[in-house]
Amino acid sequence: MRSEKKDGIQKVSLSFIFTADTFRLDKTKASVLPAHKEWKERFGKNRYKALFYLGFGERPEEASASFGYLHLLSEQFLKSLTAHAGLELAREEIEVDLEEDTAELLLNAAPYGIGSEYITKRWLEGIYRRLTQAYVYEISQYEGTVEMFLAENSQNLKAPERIFFHLVENKKDFEEPFAFLATYATKDETGKLRHMPLQYALTEYKHQREKLLELLSCLNRAAEKSPFISQIVESGEMFYPLQVTADEAYEFLKAIPAIEETGILCRIPNWWKKHYASPSLSVSLGEKKPALLGFDSLISVQPKLMAGGVELSREEIKQLLSQTEGLAWLKGRWVEVDHRKLKKLLEEMQEFPEMVTLKEALRMDLERGTGKEDLSKEGWAGITNGTWLATLMRNLRMPGTISQAAVPKTLCADLRPYQKTGYTWLSYMARLGFGACLADDMGLGKTVQVIAFLEKLRNTDADARVLLAVPASLLGNWRKEIGRFAPAMDFRILHGRAAADEEQETFLTITTYGMVSRLDKLKEQQWTAVILDEAQAIKNPATKQTREVKKLRAGIRIAMTGTPIENDLTNLWSLFDYLNPGLMGNSKEFHDFAKGLESHPEGYGKLKNMVNPFILRRLKSDKSIIADLPDKLERVDYAGLSKKQIVLYRKQVAELAKQVEEAEGIQRKGIVLSAITKLKQICNHPDQFLGQEVFEPSESGKFQMLQEICQTIYEKRERVLVFTQYKEMTEPLAAFLEQVMGQPGLVLHGGTRVGKRAELVDMFNGEEYIPFMVLSVKAGGTGLNLTAANHVIHFDRWWNPAVENQATDRAYRIGQDKNVVVHKLVSEGTIEEKIDQLINAKKELADNVIGKGGENWITEMNNEQLLAMMRLEL
Repeated sequence: MRSEKKDGIQKVSLSFIFTADTFRLDKTKASVLPAHKEWKERFGKNRYKALFYLGFGERPEEASASFGYLHLLSEQFLKSLTAHAGLELAREEIEVDLEEDTAELLLNAAPYGIGSEYITKRWLEGIYRRLTQAYVYEISQYEGTVEMFLAENSQNLKAPERIFFHLVENKKDFEEPFAFLATYATKDETGKLRHMPLQYALTEYKHQREKLLELLSCLNRAAEKSPFISQIVESGEMFYPLQVTADEAYEFLKAIPAIEETGILCRIPNWWKKHYASPSLSVSLGEKKPALLGFDSLISVQPKLMAGGVELSREEIKQLLSQTEGLAWLKGRWVEVDHRKLKKLLEEMQEFPEMVTLKEALRMDLERGTGKEDLSKEGWAGITNGTWLATLMRNLRMPGTISQAAVPKTLCADLRPYQKTGYTWLSYMARLGFGACLADDMGLGKTVQVIAFLEKLRNTDADARVLLAVPASLLGNWRKEIGRFAPAMDFRILHGRAAADEEQETFLTITTYGMVSRLDKLKEQQWTAVILDEAQAIKNPATKQTREVKKLRAGIRIAMTGTPIENDLTNLWSLFDYLNPGLMGNSKEFHDFAKGLESHPEGYGKLKNMVNPFILRRLKSDKSIIADLPDKLERVDYAGLSKKQIVLYRKQVAELAKQVEEAEGIQRKGIVLSAITKLKQICNHPDQFLGQEVFEPSESGKFQMLQEICQTIYEKRERVLVFTQYKEMTEPLAAFLEQVMGQPGLVLHGGTRVGKRAELVDMFNGEEYIPFMVLSVKAGGTGLNLTAANHVIHFDRWWNPAVENQATDRAYRIGQDKNVVVHKLVSEGTIEEKIDQLINAKKELADNVIGKGGENWITEMNNEQLLAMMRLEL
């Protein structure tokens, strides 16, 4: 997002989010740039009307990538509109179709951004329909002509003339192999728009001389642009079908840009329209498998001259150079003979090396995609992949085509089909020596796929040493997940005091990003593999943390992220600078390329072609995997305790140990229930227990875990419900989430008026983006329909599965069209974890005992059992 500071206030460019069938403003608390304020208001009132008018002007200054893309989309729609036959006659009775060429241009120009994966041809067709409706309404309210309407809004757009020129091939006549016809748009008796040969205009307007002259006046302007048109206008042949020689056709075709400036549109063969007839340079890379695999592999380079989709031999090129300029019939197709262009292409051909590295090959098309190349678009047909490279890139882009790798027998998990594909892809990338980014949606199981890969590596390479860097808040999760899915895997956690311990020889070392920055020994070691979880931690190339992480040395590099990191191109470059250094050039080279995307947005398509093979992203909405998923994805997230939490927790357990020794009966029960409440409060945040109001995030492991989860949710502009059983926690949580997500949310608890609750539900489910709602379980656990959320977080546990499920069902219920991800936060090593284990291990206990008696069943334990349940175990 573009931003600048004025008068000390941060101002940002207008940005948009793409959704399944439309787009909407991405509203932030920051003020928009002054030049964008009017557009913000217009899009807020009527997005399609605003989009329709956006393309009449120049691209807004300092436009974000999404804003710039909508401008291009509007601009292309207006081009399609003004190329419509009989625009003036049709007025509001019009349909504007999305042509294939326009769709291809818009798909290639789609930038990285929130929801950009939704931009498909079908999505574009839907926007075209809505823009057509916007135009129909505007022109129906306008009293003047279409020409006047366009002139009022733009100096560059004009309604096309009613006359059209057509040129088609006539393959039966070699002497005159083309036919020319002029037509005009008119309405028949039923009011339908028709194209009729121009000669019929003489009959239609024989008693309306002024109208006839008005219709034909454009022919004089066209005659000034083309000798061919001038000749047939003067001779009167313009009104009749004509047989045309190849030279005459060539003369006409070359003049088409100038003719169309007069308002006369031309319908011509595709081979000229798409520059197929013009010889162009194509380069085929990697025909055969190289001796060694990796980015430094040498692969073949085969430049060739193409015309009409077929290769020209040197003899054929010589033959063309010996002919006069014009159109030549060669290999069953028409080829343009342009001596200057042919000679230039031959010179370019000689400049290509015979071999390049795979890394150079992947960059080649990107470097020619910024508009800075010497060759014009007509002279450059592009890069094609030879047999070996085509197979390789297909496997990378479509991992389902790779032969599935055997899942290690030591893995204690049944991988879903898409997870097996992910595991196979990681193994394939490691074998090739390519850095890989596993970017599956939250809830799809990135962790278990990586653990499967690690198990395979551990079983096949006894000397393998792997470093896994994670945010501190995720250490507990990794410890639990490895214990669950790969109990035989030896690992150590290098964090806090453990970092000073003697170095152990273990297969896997898990550490934090902070420790990577502090411990030089991690950067001195040559690792078999380095894996980064929540790899957005290195998205900013300027930070010390990013620079230190990039010093880690490894043959295999894997990044894990659920955040669409490519929303900011600098972030994308930084990630790839770690995964596959040099692939996207150095910082300056990539900055220059990114800057060029404003004027050459088709470069986004080339960038995606280069980057996508190294990123595997599956969305919960993907049709290919949705059948493999339960509607509700539930997971337990283990949060560590801060130092302050540890001290307070242990102190409370020690006090409890003294008190229960001396108490009995109802007094003991009260002491135990009070202690449970205090320990749960400490697990939430020390300030809840101490009755303070600061709620410093770093003092609570759950707050840090909540931040990790909700940052990813916000990056995708999804919505989340956060449940707590404590009313006093709702406001601190809401204040914290507003900091994390940059926007306020909603709060609903027992003190919320009944009438207000319906209003809050409507606001949350409405179109305007509200990122979160914090609810107390008692007030929000039943009766509310909050299906706009597809994430649910139980910040603290009710320890009654039925109550928790009722709360979850606020989002997971009739009307929910997305998979719901449910996070249950548990403080590691505490009473929370031990009760969670009991609930999961003993379903009968959960239903019959816990479900009926809440926490009372804990008071029935003897002192030894009770203290074992409550004791902190780290």
